[in-house]
Amino acid sequence: MDCLLLNSDASPVSMLPLSAISWQDAIKYMVLDKVSVLEWHEDWIVRSATWSTPVPAIIMLKEYYRKKGYVRFSKYNVFLRDEFKCQYCGDRVEKREATLDHVLPVSHGGRTTWENCTTACSTCNGSKGNNRKITPKTKPYKPSYWELVEKRKRQTFSFPHPSWAMFIG
Repeated sequence: MDCLLLNSDASPVSMLPLSAISWQDAIKYMVLDKVSVLEWHEDWIVRSATWSTPVPAIIMLKEYYRKKGYVRFSKYNVFLRDEFKCQYCGDRVEKREATLDHVLPVSHGGRTTWENCTTACSTCNGSKGNNRKITPKTKPYKPSYWELVEKRKRQTFSFPHPSWAMFIG
């Protein structure tokens, strides 16, 4: 189970991906006195030979961590930029069924960049194939970090602990 890591201003350290860390790392930060614990997992205690502690659900850094202002290129971030919609037919695509399409195919010199990759359903991607004349409805672009954060907030979240909801959204 994970622990939500918050910055000293009570916002998640990262939304892309969400700053969830392992319970082991959360306890390590506690021992090093780098965080304050805001919420605990109920009925979950870890023990050693000489020490025991409840497992934290939400921790907050004592010192502010400056957020990065750039977006890493990834398949998921392209899907998020396109809001999980096929850029050829316009249909909503489930994460597991979405495909990354190169507008200018790699075989024709296309590169894997923000400006050349788009979200496609498997049907459209298969029918487009190696054809470079078929273009997406929206021209691909490099989004800002904050644009992707806003789009991520509109997506559904599953929270390992109910208290996470008040810090995300």
